[in-house]
Amino acid sequence: MAALSTHVLDTSRGRPAAGVRVTLESVSGTDLGEAVTDDDGRVASLGPGWLEPGDYRIRFHTGAWFTSDGIDAFYPEVVVAFSVASDEHFHVPLLLSPFGYSTYRGS
Repeated sequence: MAALSTHVLDTSRGRPAAGVRVTLESVSGTDLGEAVTDDDGRVASLGPGWLEPGDYRIRFHTGAWFTSDGIDAFYPEVVVAFSVASDEHFHVPLLLSPFGYSTYRGS
């Protein structure tokens, strides 16, 4: 089984994205966890303590976060699908701006 964390950075302002709602779900749509990024833009542990091998989705609720700052964002949410195949820690960062995003497997 694997553990999961995330980190959201607002690249348009050069700072962590604090207060972003993040949810984890199975590919079948089952909700597995929910959190809000802390002052450093991080969620140290998302979902159950350990994930079984399989496919998952992290949903970043970016539109609501940008709107709360009075910014119109093009993407109302960012959904990152990923696969877990081994027993280790997975870190999925999101680099975010109102009109673009990027993600990668972090460490």
